[in-house]
Amino acid sequence: MKQDFNNESMQWVQPDFNKNLGNRHLRNCTPNRRIANADFIGKSPAFNSILDMIKAIAARKCPIIITGETGVGKEMVARQIHNAGDRSDRVFVPVDCTTLTGQLFESQLFGHTRGAFTGAVDKTLGFFRAADGGTIFLDEISEIPLELQAKLLRVLQQAMVTPLGSTKSYPIDVRVLCATNSNLYEMVKEGSFRADLYYRLNVVNLEVPPLRQRKEDILPLAEYFLANQSAFYNEPPKVLSPTIKELLLNYAWPGNIRELANAIERAYVLTIGRQIQPATMPFEIIVADSAAYPKHELPTLDEVKRRIILQTLEFTRGRKIAAAKILGIERRRLNRLIDKLNISEIKKNPSS
Repeated sequence: MKQDFNNESMQWVQPDFNKNLGNRHLRNCTPNRRIANADFIGKSPAFNSILDMIKAIAARKCPIIITGETGVGKEMVARQIHNAGDRSDRVFVPVDCTTLTGQLFESQLFGHTRGAFTGAVDKTLGFFRAADGGTIFLDEISEIPLELQAKLLRVLQQAMVTPLGSTKSYPIDVRVLCATNSNLYEMVKEGSFRADLYYRLNVVNLEVPPLRQRKEDILPLAEYFLANQSAFYNEPPKVLSPTIKELLLNYAWPGNIRELANAIERAYVLTIGRQIQPATMPFEIIVADSAAYPKHELPTLDEVKRRIILQTLEFTRGRKIAAAKILGIERRRLNRLIDKLNISEIKKNPSS
């Protein structure tokens, strides 16, 4: 059956069924599109191991659980698995399991008939039937309530879906990929995740290491995000200063790739010139940079504040209005901090 992708609404539709699939999340479905290799950046040994694993499992049909901290790029890995396999020309359906509870769970995953419940004015296809022939990605699988896990298990075992309010079952051919930042094995032992569902899903476990464990990937990713910003704003490219490169490498990135992308976007929009400087980074990244201090001597809070304000004023060439905007404070508060911290060596720009 021919699949169609409505670029205007970003919604996947199938001609034989109602166009309304019943959930806005289907706008993220991506049939007939390959993610460019440039979108998957890295050169560390850990990254290369992920690529090798993807090559090994992409053509298989077994379920896969992708694990890792928040922000490491688990969905990107899932998309690469889909794109590298024989279903690459079919639909990829991402599902946020944190939004699925109670009756909504069955309706969104399995569809429903008209009048199945109050407000069901039209029949809907559901995620699983929408993904027929392609891949479904169940993100944060650990968040599905225990009482609903049995229904998911039944669908996976029988490869059949029964819409809510219907007695008719529909066969499905779906590749199932899952992701979680929780320890499912521990959840099984605690009784919060079904053991039979766990073993049904956990045929292959692909762990994505946090960014702090693959530092070789930090600068290539940062430069990629920087190039994306230049392309987005249609502006000449900007570059990372040597100081900021050191800052990026020294930071632990608890938010991983997502945090790095946000930090680079902030730095880009706050940089007036061509070179990205440390002062444009978020406060927590600057504070965490302790490389300039002896290992046995930690700075006081006032010393940290003084250092950040000095860097920012140096970056803005003494313009306090601009510095206050970068620091996210009012100019009056900045003036009080300058007085309190004895930042007298800053040459005030008359125009500020």
